[in-house]
Amino acid sequence: MDLLYRPRRLRTSDTLRKMVRETRVSKESLIYPLFTVDGEGIVEEISSMEGQYRYSVDQLSVIMDRLVDAGVEKVLLFGIPAHKDDCGSQAYEENGIVQRTIRYIRENYPSVYIITDVCMCEYTSHGHCGILCGESVDNDKTLEYLNRIAVSHARAGAHMVAPSDMMDGRIGSMREALDEAGFFEVSIMAYSAKYASAFYGPFREAAGSAPAFGDRKSYQMDYHNRKEALKEAELDAAEGADIIMVKPALSYLDIIREVADRHEIPVAAYSVSGEYSMIKAASRAGFIDEEKIICESAVSIYRAGANILITYFAIELAGFMDEGKIG
Repeated sequence: MDLLYRPRRLRTSDTLRKMVRETRVSKESLIYPLFTVDGEGIVEEISSMEGQYRYSVDQLSVIMDRLVDAGVEKVLLFGIPAHKDDCGSQAYEENGIVQRTIRYIRENYPSVYIITDVCMCEYTSHGHCGILCGESVDNDKTLEYLNRIAVSHARAGAHMVAPSDMMDGRIGSMREALDEAGFFEVSIMAYSAKYASAFYGPFREAAGSAPAFGDRKSYQMDYHNRKEALKEAELDAAEGADIIMVKPALSYLDIIREVADRHEIPVAAYSVSGEYSMIKAASRAGFIDEEKIICESAVSIYRAGANILITYFAIELAGFMDEGKIG
């Protein structure tokens, strides 16, 4: 048989396969989620997320040194306060846990780019992502508090804020509040298509953010829906988002692809706690090759169209990139 074109010719050596790769990855695109907690001397492993920890500010060097040495110099901060109340007041307190963390990193790790999660669920006594009216979250009243949080983070030195609450109109409202406070250069990464997902289970243990009653389905998205995600991303982009995000990642690769195809601004994907914990559990049981699964799943997210990957495997992935196993 005389074949004019043989695709296998471009697969004949490792050098050639790497030369013709369609998907490229880099350490510069990795963001590491980091949990900080009130108190001192705390390096506490998260039981549902093997290898992940909560750190008090005085112990942050334990993880920050590892991140910088690996070449991962972007973090997404989540704070766990000692005190919670109905309005999540510690979220916008000048000396709150995230604000202190920002100042510490700014002073001791000036090369690190700081992104902060802007939400209320870790700070409210009821565990919901906003201000309650009865048992429902009041959308517009919540915006006022989210703006306070974002401005307080910017004032502490955050480079970018990332609202994850899924309230309608939050991006435009937050952009206006930041600009009015003089923080024109602080960017917004919008959790645009954030689904009401069972994959968040380990995170809620990590951040102590499980709702005290009900669920978050009235504000996070129904996982049956595709067009709704595209509309959410369109609205956030129109309101001034600098980056739009899809969360979770692996079960929503189709959404990542469609969002990336429709928008010129960068697209981030959050490979969430449940994805991490499943890989860890399956590896511990001997069912999978952990290293290969980490690499394959991460590349699938980039291949789907993500420019930025938020992942608990950031340090490992940076090492695999250095070793030429992906990239």
